[in-house]
Amino acid sequence: MLETVDILPDGRMNAKAAAAYVGLSVQTMAIKRCDGTGPKFVKRGRIFYYRADLDMWLRAGRASSTAELAKRKIA
Repeated sequence: MLETVDILPDGRMNAKAAAAYVGLSVQTMAIKRCDGTGPKFVKRGRIFYYRADLDMWLRAGRASSTAELAKRKIA
């Protein structure tokens, strides 16, 4: 089942929508926030992500092989 991703007019989305957008769980996104391996975020009472930052983070993880990822040590 596809999950709806609600994006605010300024490009922000909450943590649940951001997790769905990148295909990860909310818990995984929280772990990545804590260890600094995730996309940029904003905390103003609640956590928000900007779509542009999520897209940039996804593009930064692109590779042509798993060997390439192993060399960069990106999971």
